[in-house]
Amino acid sequence: MFIDHLSLHGSLQDPVIGSLSFLNEVMGRYPEAISFAPGAPHPNTLPDGDIQRYVDTFLGHLVQEGRSPDQARRLLFEYGPSRGLVNGVVHEALRRDHGIEASPDALVITVGAQEALLLVLRALFRSRDQVLAVADPCFVGVTGAARLLDLDVVPVAETPLGIDLDGLAEACRASRRAGRPIRALYTAPDFSNPGGGRMSLGCRRRLLDLAEREDFLVLEDNAYGFTAPAGSELPPLKALDTGRRVVHVGTFAKVAFPGARVGYVVADQRITGPEGTVRLLADELATLKTMVTVNTSPLCQAVIGGMLLEHGGSLAELSRSKSELYRRNLTHLMDALDRHLGEGLPPGIHWSRPEGGFFVRLRLPVAADTALLEISALKYGVLWTPMTPFYLSGAGTHQLRLSCSYLGSEEIKEGVRRLAAFLRKEIPT
Repeated sequence: MFIDHLSLHGSLQDPVIGSLSFLNEVMGRYPEAISFAPGAPHPNTLPDGDIQRYVDTFLGHLVQEGRSPDQARRLLFEYGPSRGLVNGVVHEALRRDHGIEASPDALVITVGAQEALLLVLRALFRSRDQVLAVADPCFVGVTGAARLLDLDVVPVAETPLGIDLDGLAEACRASRRAGRPIRALYTAPDFSNPGGGRMSLGCRRRLLDLAEREDFLVLEDNAYGFTAPAGSELPPLKALDTGRRVVHVGTFAKVAFPGARVGYVVADQRITGPEGTVRLLADELATLKTMVTVNTSPLCQAVIGGMLLEHGGSLAELSRSKSELYRRNLTHLMDALDRHLGEGLPPGIHWSRPEGGFFVRLRLPVAADTALLEISALKYGVLWTPMTPFYLSGAGTHQLRLSCSYLGSEEIKEGVRRLAAFLRKEIPT
């Protein structure tokens, strides 16, 4: 039997969803190329081979909480609750390190942040009468999830200092006039992927005020906040959230290791039900999760829980060496760009200067498309990511993204040298 591709869901033809597959395919064809494409954690940040130690640490924690050793072991081998097993440990880390006071019952432990985003969007959007606002450019995991759910998305420009609040206010007014109000805004306030912008403290407070006035929720992605330079840390939106407007999503992919596939969502919004009953949004997300992944792997949760406990239950301590590595890599990348791209290049080439995160954006005087990427990979042995798939507004055609997370310092320097040679020879003056 042959199935017409037009009879399948339209998301399968969406170029945004296919963009990641294309990059993986290009990397597979040019294995010797230095790749600035993946935003993956550095191999040196992965844990040592003693995974059992972390599991045993978490088992000991369960026994201290009152379970017998046999009960504790069984928890790791059975399906487990959809809400999660490590909620208490994660709750305490969020309270201690980020000032987020939501109770453990307001947390759901998810299969990475991606599942959390999908669950939240599914729960919040009852119909297509409401729209999702996103920072532009935006992480494709969000726009891809919205496409899977047939949600309409409105882009709001992101500046180096965060979301354009005036633009967001106008988008709220326009959506309301059209009879389709903005239900939620997705934003990553700290060193967003791929834009690299960071929202100032004042902007964070004004965003929450705007959310209250315009009656929308804020879906906060906190994947990169741990890379902030020492002394420049800012509170997450959720820590400033007195009106329960913020749904906070996090991941252990960068601060622990991605293979565990453990993320979390803090959803303490109250949901009123029949006869005056009150539940938390987290309760609804846990219910939805039973129809998606049933539960997050208890063994993987135990590994993450054990890693947290071995670092004093602190996210800051767990991520300290990793954040130092990523800041060094970002410095190496910026220094190499200044050295190799500072002179003798065609006019119109500029790059961003983020203070943290994984990503630098480079602007070219020509389209940074897949054809140009093929030339860069084939002739010069260097890979990067075109920015077009990250934009809903149609911008970004002349931009590319460089990620410094997965490479070593010498690879970064050599990669930028190759990039400079590519730009000098292939970009018209």
